[in-house]
Amino acid sequence: MSDITVRRDAPIVETDKGKLRGFLYKGVYNFYGIRYAQAKRFHMPEPVDAWEGIKDATAYGYISPVLSNPRPSGEVKIPHRFWPSSEDCLNLNLWTPTLDKEAKKPVIVWYHGGGFANGSALEQVCYDGQTLATEKGVVVITVNHRLNVFGFLDVSDFGPEYENSGNAGAADLVASLEWVHNNIAAFGGDPDNVLIMGQSGGGGKVNTLAQTPAAAGLFHKAVLLSGGMGGLRMRREPAPSDLLPKEIMKEAGVSTIKELEEVPTMLFIRAVNLAGKKLEAQGYSFFWGPKANGWYLGDPMTAGVSDYYKTVPTMGGTVFADLVMARYTKDVDLYTDEEATALVEEKYGKEAACDIIAAFKEAYPDKRIIDIPTLDVNIRRGARDYLMNKAKESTAPTWNLLTTLTFDYEGGSPAWHCADLPFVFRNSNLLPLYDGMGESCDRIRKAMSGAICAFAATGDPNNDETPVWKPVTADSFNTMVFDETIECKEDFDTKLGDLIIGTNKAPSFGGMSAFGDPNGVSTADWMF
Repeated sequence: MSDITVRRDAPIVETDKGKLRGFLYKGVYNFYGIRYAQAKRFHMPEPVDAWEGIKDATAYGYISPVLSNPRPSGEVKIPHRFWPSSEDCLNLNLWTPTLDKEAKKPVIVWYHGGGFANGSALEQVCYDGQTLATEKGVVVITVNHRLNVFGFLDVSDFGPEYENSGNAGAADLVASLEWVHNNIAAFGGDPDNVLIMGQSGGGGKVNTLAQTPAAAGLFHKAVLLSGGMGGLRMRREPAPSDLLPKEIMKEAGVSTIKELEEVPTMLFIRAVNLAGKKLEAQGYSFFWGPKANGWYLGDPMTAGVSDYYKTVPTMGGTVFADLVMARYTKDVDLYTDEEATALVEEKYGKEAACDIIAAFKEAYPDKRIIDIPTLDVNIRRGARDYLMNKAKESTAPTWNLLTTLTFDYEGGSPAWHCADLPFVFRNSNLLPLYDGMGESCDRIRKAMSGAICAFAATGDPNNDETPVWKPVTADSFNTMVFDETIECKEDFDTKLGDLIIGTNKAPSFGGMSAFGDPNGVSTADWMF
């Protein structure tokens, strides 16, 4: 008998707007490209129109347009899938082990990385929800929404109908949760047990939803991985709010926002890039992302933790080499300790290097001196501050994890940005680099995905695959470290972080231009 079922009359699910047909594969029901809302450029999302008959949901939907074509790179470390784009991109993909309306399975809603500018719900091969649905019995959803200028251009100065235009892409996220709340029971999920989770920019999206009153009650647990918790040194001084829209209108050859709404997508992107690059050359800086205005309350570290977020169990996580772009001239296993020490001394100075190396050996006794140049401390420190503050302000528990496994890549590379995601999705076997490492990757895959799914079910990540996991408190930064050995440690690397940050030379990801090349040249490596 075939592993897959795709019939005209099965599997069918009736949503609040009409019927959808997906397919059944190895015991998991797959539904792709489900439209959860619709929207005009610069406007808030609106409910989709109801339909007659049965809509097909067996193909992924369009992803959001981006301002710079991705330049494929690093596919051994982070395999990607690139996909057609359109402004009609408010869709989601869903995997579920059952269509029993009474099953009430935990629901995991995934928001992709790429800041608020790039990426998609299917960009990484590991985002597939089939394995979690099969082996852990959860419902998995991945979401596309408007990005960059399509989701976050603030044109509120041009009329009351655009009041929240700077948060339109964030409003899409709320609309996706409203769809889940209204429809997930028909897909076997529990609308009262929804975990929102994201990595990098996706973590920022989780943080945004946590501080958006319109999302309160639509989710019940939160996971932020390598994002949304601070630690990035980006230029974010805002330019005058009407400056960029006016310059875009000039480049597009129109005189009103209404006319700009109708400019064809590709011409609009070119006008945006021309305008943005011109203003950047004049010293202005721009950043795509939500804007505090009452609808969105602002980052909890500055605006305070929202009343609802205080009640939400929360988990944060980072990786060893988060967004640290260290450059070596040879495979790292070819460096002697003397050569590695010289590199550390060159970066931090001889006196500071001595203390840093000693503290590194204490915190990471199984790592090598040559790993120090790749060590992230900024995002890790941002996570520490964020999670301890969240624990202090909240009635719900807070947890932390750190991935430090060294991979068999160019002589041994500690976990990079996104290296934890194949474990989170229980899909490390889909990636040759991971699958080739055998037992260590398999052990972390089971433990980390088990923790995420336990957390989704109960708000507590403790499970049979990990030792006892202590929560973060206002006074104690407990971390479950995933490596060859999985263990919970308390404040084990704080001293090391203090030493490196104290040099003012800590490696940092300084961000990138908000705009692409006006001539369409691919300039952006997708590393998320």
